[in-house]
Amino acid sequence: MLMTQTAAAPSQTSRNNSRAYVLALLTLVYTFNHIDRQILLILIEPIKAELQISDGQIGLLTGFVFAAFYATFGIPIAMWADRGNRRNILAISLALWSGMTALSGFAQTYWQLLLARVGVGVGEAGGTPPATSIISDLYAPKERAFALGIYTAGIGLGVLAGFVIGGYVYKYFGWRTAFLVAGIPGLILAAIVRFTIREPKRGAIEQRSDDGQASTLGETLKFIGGQTSFLLMLAGCCLICISANAFLAWTPSHLQRTYDVGPSDIAIPLGLLIGGVGSVGAILLGRVCDRLSARNLAWRPWMIAVCAAIALPFAWMFLQADTINMAYAWNVVPAFIGLIYASIAYTASQELVGLRMRAFASAFMLFCLTLIGIGGGPSIVGYLSEYFAAQGNEAPLKSALELMLGLNALSVVFLALAGRTYARDAKRAAEIV
Repeated sequence: MLMTQTAAAPSQTSRNNSRAYVLALLTLVYTFNHIDRQILLILIEPIKAELQISDGQIGLLTGFVFAAFYATFGIPIAMWADRGNRRNILAISLALWSGMTALSGFAQTYWQLLLARVGVGVGEAGGTPPATSIISDLYAPKERAFALGIYTAGIGLGVLAGFVIGGYVYKYFGWRTAFLVAGIPGLILAAIVRFTIREPKRGAIEQRSDDGQASTLGETLKFIGGQTSFLLMLAGCCLICISANAFLAWTPSHLQRTYDVGPSDIAIPLGLLIGGVGSVGAILLGRVCDRLSARNLAWRPWMIAVCAAIALPFAWMFLQADTINMAYAWNVVPAFIGLIYASIAYTASQELVGLRMRAFASAFMLFCLTLIGIGGGPSIVGYLSEYFAAQGNEAPLKSALELMLGLNALSVVFLALAGRTYARDAKRAAEIV
């Protein structure tokens, strides 16, 4: 299926206005995705105390159990998105995860809360694959990392809102009400998505034809397996994702245990760091990546490698800080560059495959990042913390987080190698639908 020319596109002004609205709305959806996912993190300590659960159980709740369902359901939903209406799939998924978030507030036992979070994971599995596929049909390659950087800012905005909502609603009304406040607005947003977004034509922005025939699962996996840069980027991003999600899940608890503060004390500063600073970084670094990649596409993976190397010493010093204010200060740089790996990973998953492989490629990337990163990071740290505590370590959670930083160093090697074949693989992908 070779690339062919398509009919003329709509006027530039109307197209830009329309796609700006769609990008803004999809970013808001992704923000709600992470509000509903991350609000649990700021509430770990009060939930742990009321339901009488261990760090290991918390690790499963925030990590592997959620990730297993999120990743597993992402594959069939993405295959559906490569064949069906992506807007409708996104609206249904948003309604499901928002409803299950609200139900989390009614949990009376650990197992009830776990089942509700499983429901959140299943719903969120249908969020990113159709959304990134839609964005890639609205923004050309030269501006795609910037657009997906804006979309990825939803992670930071969601963390910020989730921490603030969780911290302050908990302070005045309790943790159960916080889940209701986080979940119910998403049901309204799902209706807005369904009735205000139009399904874009696949491939039009790149003047590529779409014959409506999606590749089979075997064909898609075979093609991805031949894309060396895709596999190397996947390996590097998985290593970063393990560490990043370990820190995301356990930083609120680390600060509360180390500096004797409560959820409401850290909600705004930590939310502004991870959410506000992280969102700005994702957008600005996405623009930088687009400009560098216009000269050499190898800068897609190299950008992540450089950022990972820069973040390492600052993340280490964050864990060694004597005061909470110094901890915040050391965390500014890791927060600023912490989301860029995700936006460029999404960009690569769209550039290194054919048109009707894009939702699947995004889901496959997410499957690995989620199962290995989101599933592994928090769970590994939870069990390491219990192990170090049993050994008499005075700061077991801190020691567990320190070990995670070695994965960031290893990721730089894989990402540097990915740059060597990225341009070749992107050209190969552009020759098929």
